[in-house]
Amino acid sequence: MPTTKEFTVHMEDRPGTLGKLCRSLADRGINILAFQQYPHEGKSTVRFVGDNPANAKTLLDNQNVTYTEVHVVQTKLPHRPGSLASAATRLGEAKINVNYSYAGTEPGTNAPVVIFGVAEVNQATKILDEVAAAAA
Repeated sequence: MPTTKEFTVHMEDRPGTLGKLCRSLADRGINILAFQQYPHEGKSTVRFVGDNPANAKTLLDNQNVTYTEVHVVQTKLPHRPGSLASAATRLGEAKINVNYSYAGTEPGTNAPVVIFGVAEVNQATKILDEVAAAAA
């Protein structure tokens, strides 16, 4: 499974801010593959994975947006009961804490993918590759 770059954007929690961010990305030809948004203390945090991280970074820099970028694990899990349980259990057995996760779609196929935010990206990638291979 690949690792990918995720952007975390911090902005005001008010009507229209998410739409403005998404419109800016779309106008630049960046497809959002997965995202998560949540409010916290009057601010809004948006995590997203786009299909062109270099262009997304340029856009965010040009708009003076406050953001961070990290590598996350992107994995395809079978769409059946227990798939997420298997992945999470294996990560836990390896003492890898899942800090957060969210879902999206794989470009080209629209297959569901899960994004895992973990500190041990390389180790988690190997484990999730094994989980995916065993499920196939």
